[in-house]
Amino acid sequence: MIKPAILLLSAAATLPAGAAPLPLWEAGVIGGVVGTPAYPGAAERSSRFIPFPYLIYRGRILRSDQDGIGARLLKSDRVEFDLGFAASLPARSDDIAARRGMPNLGPLGEFGPRVRFKLTRPAPEGQLWFDLPLRAVLEARGGIRKRGWIAEPRLLWEIKGPDDRWNADLHVAAALGDRAINRYFYEVAPIYATPDRAAYAADAGLIEWRLGASGSWKIGRDLRLYAYTRYENFAAAANTGSPLHLRGHGFAGGIGLSWVLARASIAAHD
Repeated sequence: MIKPAILLLSAAATLPAGAAPLPLWEAGVIGGVVGTPAYPGAAERSSRFIPFPYLIYRGRILRSDQDGIGARLLKSDRVEFDLGFAASLPARSDDIAARRGMPNLGPLGEFGPRVRFKLTRPAPEGQLWFDLPLRAVLEARGGIRKRGWIAEPRLLWEIKGPDDRWNADLHVAAALGDRAINRYFYEVAPIYATPDRAAYAADAGLIEWRLGASGSWKIGRDLRLYAYTRYENFAAAANTGSPLHLRGHGFAGGIGLSWVLARASIAAHD
């Protein structure tokens, strides 16, 4: 996602050999603190505390987990295909010097297909995936508006501990956007041009490279700690010439705690 990041819950689709099956669903609350660039290439950062309820559902088709909400339409030993939805937080232009006087960046949602290729067989030390999502970006601000398309190829190494006590991942990814989503972040229409902010027409192309790690640790039957960190590189982006693109790199991170309030008595489907 191109966003102020949200801590998302981990709900592994596969378990280590011999591990106890996970419940079909879990419901609870999570609170977390996140910090991230206000948008890719922004000079300002956005930090906030986010409390919200959550639901993890591990159905054969319908799923809600660390990748968002969606439907898994195909699963084989090597390939998975699903439809997913994810969301991100808004950013106020009044809080961003380069965007002052321009429209706010509203809450964004992404919806679309993803193909996952398993590059290694499951093993105690983990497995390697290649993800290829393509999602439409929608903004919810005074109505619903389509803001373009994003593709985010990602190489992901997953490691899972026994009985879901802990899990972790390392990933490298690129975010590429069409002209519409790049215009949303980086274009300066003539009406918003100032002596310090020239008009600019944005192009399609690379938005950022990412290198990140995340993990979770069970610290009680109903409590789990989550953390993530991510390095973001914007130096090779397609729109570094925009007066709104002011940084070549940035960091994001967060930590949160979840509390399970209820869980299913039946096991999940793989």
